[in-house]
This record gives sequence, C-alpha cells and structure tokens, in this order.
Amino acid sequence: MTPRAERIVDGVGESLEEGVLPAKVFNDEEIFEAELRRIFGQCWVFIGHESEVSEPGDYARRYIGKDPFIFVRDEDGEIRVLFDSCTHHGAKVCKAEQGNTSHFRCPYHGWTFKNTGDLAGIPLRDQAFQGLDTDEWGLHEASRVENYKGLVFASIADEGPSLEEYLGDFKWYLDVHLDIAEGGLEVIGEPHRWRADSDWKSGADNFSADSYHTGFAHRSVIEVGFAANEISGTPGQETQRHVTHADSGSTSLRLLEPEDEVFFGYPEEYVTDENLSDEQYDLAAACGAATGTIFPNLSFIHLAATNDPDKELDGFFSLRKWQPVAPGEMEFWSWVLVPAEASEEYKQRAYDVAVGTFSPSGNFEQDDLAVWDGIAEAAGSVYAEKNGVGYNYQMGMPGMSKASIDEDWHGPGTAWDDNLEEGTCRTFHGNWYKAMTDQEIGMSYPEDHI
Repeated sequence: MTPRAERIVDGVGESLEEGVLPAKVFNDEEIFEAELRRIFGQCWVFIGHESEVSEPGDYARRYIGKDPFIFVRDEDGEIRVLFDSCTHHGAKVCKAEQGNTSHFRCPYHGWTFKNTGDLAGIPLRDQAFQGLDTDEWGLHEASRVENYKGLVFASIADEGPSLEEYLGDFKWYLDVHLDIAEGGLEVIGEPHRWRADSDWKSGADNFSADSYHTGFAHRSVIEVGFAANEISGTPGQETQRHVTHADSGSTSLRLLEPEDEVFFGYPEEYVTDENLSDEQYDLAAACGAATGTIFPNLSFIHLAATNDPDKELDGFFSLRKWQPVAPGEMEFWSWVLVPAEASEEYKQRAYDVAVGTFSPSGNFEQDDLAVWDGIAEAAGSVYAEKNGVGYNYQMGMPGMSKASIDEDWHGPGTAWDDNLEEGTCRTFHGNWYKAMTDQEIGMSYPEDHI
C-alpha cells in the first residue's frame, strides 16, 4: 500500500474499537487497489453454485476481484476455475457469459484449449512451434478450488486455510440454509447482474445483519403487504437474533413464535431434517427470514415473501455477490435458489417472488440502491478526507442500546438478543482490517457480557 493508504487503514484500527469507521474506506482509489491484492488476492471468493455447471462442458464467466475466470465442469465431471487468458498473447478465450463446450478457442491466434485447460491445438504448429511442450502451456488455474455443499469457492493464494477452516463455525448456520430443503437447492436461471455507484463493502456490511434499516428504508414495502411486519427487523422484536463470528461471517435471524413452523416460507413437503441437528431444524422451523455475509463479498438472504399482497408468502434463497468494479462502484450478482425437488410450479412462483423483491426491479432492492450511492459519493469527497469524517457504528456498545448477549443461544458464535446492535457490522469491518494489515481489532460487547 502507499503511505497515504496505510494511514487510512491504520485509522480504521484506531477508530473501529470506538465504533467509528473512517469514511474514506468506502471510496478511495488507493484503498481499492490494495483490497484487490490483500483481500481478493488472499481470501476464498465465491465463484458459483455447482448446479450452474451440472453437465460436462457447462461453463460460465466469473471473477475473483477484477480478475476474469472460467467456471467450468470438464469432460471428466471435475469443476475447474480457469484463468481466462490465452497463454500465447493473453487474449480472453471465453467470449460468452455461459454455455457448453468441450474446447475454448482464442479469437486472436486460434490457440485451442480443452475444458480441462490443457492446450489442444495450435495453428501451423509444425512450422511455428515445432519444439513447444504443450503440457507447459495450458490455461492457468485458480490455485485452490473447493466445494462446500454446492457452493464453489476459489482462492488465488497458494497457501492458507482450507475452505472448511475458513468458514469455521459459521458452517452451522450455512447448513441450516443449505440442508433444510429436500434434495438440496438448485439455481434457477442466470444470475441477475447490474451496476451501481456504490462500494462493494456497502452490500456486505448491510447483509452482515443491519436489520436496523429494514423498518425505515423498506417501510413502504412492508406497508403494502409484500412482506410480513414480523420479519421486517423493526426495533423491539424480542425474537430477533444477530449472530457474529470473528473469523468468518455474520447473520441476522428473524424468528417468529415457537409454535409457528415457517421454514423460510417453504411448504412442509419440501422440508427435511435428514442432515440437521434438532437445534438446527428448530431454528429453520421458527425462521421467517435470515441474511448473512461470508467475508469478503458473499451474502445471502433466505426469505418468506410475496410479490402480490393477495397471495401467500413463498420462500426462496438468494446468494448475493458484491463484485468490485472500481472505487465507489460495484456490480451486483444475485442468484435465486429453490428446493431441487419442488414442483416446477413452485419453483416458478418462488422465482417470481425473488424477482419482485430482490432483483434489479425488486421492491426491496430499489430502496437500498437509493441510499448506498450516497455513501460512496460522500466518502469520495475531499471534505471527508480533509476533515477525517467517520461513520457511527456504536449501536450495541456499552452505554448505547439495550441489546445484550444471549447467553442461552444454542448455536455457535456471539448472539445479540435484539436488532439494535452493530457488532455484526463491526465484525465485518474488523475482518476487513485484519485482511488489510494482518492485525486484530478488539471488539466491545454490552456491559453485562464483560
């Protein structure tokens, strides 16, 4: 990092312990360039769901940071993440967003590669490259690729923790979402993609369990009946829990009364307890909505909602990737997943609900877009830098809100008993600081937990 960027990042370490986050981290060119190397160049980054490449030859274009890759299932059924750059003169070999092919051919000089990445053909090879060892000139690959229950991640760092080690105890909550549906989950359609003048961290921060905003930014959606008020995240709901894990992720759980069986809006015939503990199954039964973030830029929402106030609530699971594009600019990626063994009618209904709520035209999505760009604009200002502007993340710290630690919480991690806290968001930014500096930040908890 440049000396200036180091000063800004060091300021995060000094101020976040007090619940204040320097504004510049949301829009600064030098910070952004350092993030690409220190975060996206080191961490596990979500690539896609295995159901997107279900058959040999299926592929889709994907990114780690800003680096282009091909997410492909080769002819032997192995999932690979190939660097999209011809080893001859570097042109991209994959021009379609997705498809099925046994080979990728470079449009520049015609070098051809199998979907394993192996170099298979060179025009005029006998005249131009007689002594070339083709085994040495296949497409490069992501250093490590791992699959967790259908979620495929890759890392371009040669060394580091395994994916399961990286996820840690947060797997307990992921399993609730991934294993509650009979037959698992599958992706419907292509991921929705759209750009916004917002920093990638704004989305990850929001989904880390910022349910404080739901009753305000999304109030109109609740009022017209597109979602139940009980899952809105409004203050004072005793059944809501925010759970954070220092090394992996955070989640917000909106729980209904114990006698209600909600299962994120799924009909009971699509629900199974086969791979879940009793505590995990009971959590899913009582949960109407949940959001979460896995550092750095994968979030999810599991929601019972509707796109028509006259229709019943239906459930869907959406994966959200906050793709960095430039300082103060990101691309939203949003996948819709549904129970693999559900009827085609239900799958279409769930997809329609997802499009109507969390998509480029979704009611909830429009509310967030209306405010996140203002964060980036202010953060990129000369005024914010000259005056050391910081944003307040103190909710839930000693002496602030009434939120306290739930000592009886049956899942792993630290759980707050109310949504009026920002420890989950502070944890996300603490992980950001750790990735940028390899140093820890101490986190403050309510007084009754100290």
